[in-house]
This record gives sequence, structure tokens and C-alpha cells, in this order.
Amino acid sequence: MGVLDGRVACITGGTRGIGLAIAKSFLEEGARVVVNGRDESKAERTLAELGAGDQVAYIPGDVKKREVCEAIVDGTVERFGRIDILVPNAGGSSGNAPVADLTDEAMQDALVWNFWHTFWTMRRAFHYMIPQQWGRVINISSVEGKVGKPGLSIYVVSKHAINGLTKSAAHEVGTLGITVNALCPGAIETDTMMEQGPPAAESMGLSYDGLLDMFAQESAIKRLNDVEDCAAVATLLASDAGAGITGSLISIDGGTAPY
Repeated sequence: MGVLDGRVACITGGTRGIGLAIAKSFLEEGARVVVNGRDESKAERTLAELGAGDQVAYIPGDVKKREVCEAIVDGTVERFGRIDILVPNAGGSSGNAPVADLTDEAMQDALVWNFWHTFWTMRRAFHYMIPQQWGRVINISSVEGKVGKPGLSIYVVSKHAINGLTKSAAHEVGTLGITVNALCPGAIETDTMMEQGPPAAESMGLSYDGLLDMFAQESAIKRLNDVEDCAAVATLLASDAGAGITGSLISIDGGTAPY
């Protein structure tokens, strides 16, 4: 018996990194899982890696579009009959620069990718969770949603927005058996970090290795966390044991955040 037996989860950006680690953990604990991603060839490898047969399904689509976000949630219900757990994990940023040099397009892109996609999927999931009087929303924010970093304003702003949404939504559905929390990871060297890290480092006047070392040295443990650390906390929040935790911004950052 797993702690998520009978539950159905939907994870955007679930074909790699943190999302994939959460999918693995949920499946191990008995959940049925829908993963979303943009790359269908990568999805085939992911499904093979998960090895969960008909307990896992893939829904393609770009979460920067509202109709896609809603279709991912609806598709989860169509496939497995319900949705109990939502993890809006997809996200990132590009075009990092000092505020004086930022473009409107870069800021808007990060807000859509991180904040709007989280809002769109959460809003749709509530339509199913509220009638069933049970649900878990586990937003993926960042330690940068609690602090500021020069040269990373577009990412910082979008993650702060997720944190505000998390706290407000938690108070709206707290008496309905639904919890809403956000994980705030520190730097984790996923393939997404390897793609987006070098330009971010450049915007801060650092090399990529220098960026990783900066994040490690800012922590109490002087190293980076890993995706399994995030998956373990997500699984706790998704289970019945997480019923009393809501509106929380949970740092998985080795002690980097000041609060």
C-alpha cells in the first residue's frame, strides 16, 4: 500500500528534472500520473523510463497557452476519471538582464511561462477538486521567490507572483479539503539549469560554474540540492499526512532563504 493509492496526479513539465522525479515518487506510492511536455520523442523515453504501464499517461502541449493548460487538466480527468493532485512544474526564463536593459517581451514570457501557467492549471483543477472536497496543489516556485538577485529580475518577479497566488488560494479553499503549497527549490543542476544557466550567469557577470558555486556557497550545506529532495517533499504534501500544511512556501535550498 502506497500513501497515494487511488490518487490521480497531473504534472506539467513532467518529462525531465524535478517534474520527472516527482512523477517517479508518486508512481512508487501508488498514484496514477499524467505527465505533460512539449517534446514527444522525450516523452516516449520518459514513459519507458517510468515503466508504469497504464498507470501513467502523457499529454503533449505548450503551457504558455491557456487552452493547453486547461486541456491538460481536462485530459487527466478524461484519462483517469478524476484529478487529486496538481503539480504545475513547467517553467523557466530567458532574456535575463539588469532591469534597465530588460525587454517587455522577456518579462511577459517569464510571467506566462511561470505564473500564468500555474494560475491557468490551478483554476481549472479547482473546478474538479472543489466538488470532490479533496485536492492537493503543489506549485513549483523557487528560492528566488523569496529573495532578489541582480540580473534575474524576470525570474524573481514571476516566482514571487506564484508565492502570492499560493497563499491567497490556500485561504480560499482551506475548508474544502484542498491544500495549496509551493516548493521553493534552490539551485538544482537539471538539464533545464544547464540550458538556462549560462545566459543567466552571464547576466550576473559570472561563468556557469561560478553561478553554481555562488548558489552552493549561499547555502548552509555548501552544496546544491537534487531533484529527489524535491520529490520527497512533494510526496509528503500530496499524501494525507500533508493535510495540515497549506499556504506554505517550503524551501528546499539548504538554508539559503532568509525565511
